[in-house]
Amino acid sequence: MLPATRSAWLVEHLRQALLDGRYPPGSRLNEVHLSQELDVSRTPVRAALQTLAGEGLLHHQPNKGFTVREFLLTELVEAYDMRALAEGLAARFSAERGLSDDARRTIDAALSDGDRALSGSDDLEAQRAAYAQMNQAFHGAVHTAAKSDLVREVVRICQRVPQASAHNVVAFDLAGIRRRHDMHHAIYHAILAREPQEAERLMREHVVSVKISMIENIARRGR
Repeated sequence: MLPATRSAWLVEHLRQALLDGRYPPGSRLNEVHLSQELDVSRTPVRAALQTLAGEGLLHHQPNKGFTVREFLLTELVEAYDMRALAEGLAARFSAERGLSDDARRTIDAALSDGDRALSGSDDLEAQRAAYAQMNQAFHGAVHTAAKSDLVREVVRICQRVPQASAHNVVAFDLAGIRRRHDMHHAIYHAILAREPQEAERLMREHVVSVKISMIENIARRGR
């Protein structure tokens, strides 16, 4: 793999591990141990940890290193509830105002990418990474099409809890992810049909389904 690709893989690999709770909250991530475990040098490991700290998944203290940031369940639920409201409005506004040619092309490409990622033979980690990029592109295009600075700002605030970001796919169960990707298609069709109420309903239902999956996953980890 090319160095840049290897670095991107490293960030995504560690991101997925953090989202799945493989590193307990409050635990310290040791650069030396990670570099040995993943068979990479310390420099890209440190760069990856810095990236994830910037996203809010890790906490960094000078001379003390990186620790896994802890989030209360109430914080996660509130972030998803607010995101469901904001994303629902984004879908409504997009349906009311219509999609530009650029927005349609972006969403068409994203949905096709998602279809390919979920029907291919790649390993789960690769599928998850591809789906995360697609998910971010789809939701980002809807946010842009809504033409609402306020909606985009609310979504940005929700992403202070990184688990609520469209790019951070939690609880990657293929069957569940495929159902949610089918909802992407349904949301898009409602927007194209200029059905604002249906688009809003479907988008809220979609985000809430992600929240429920996350809560179920946390509950399974706690058993």
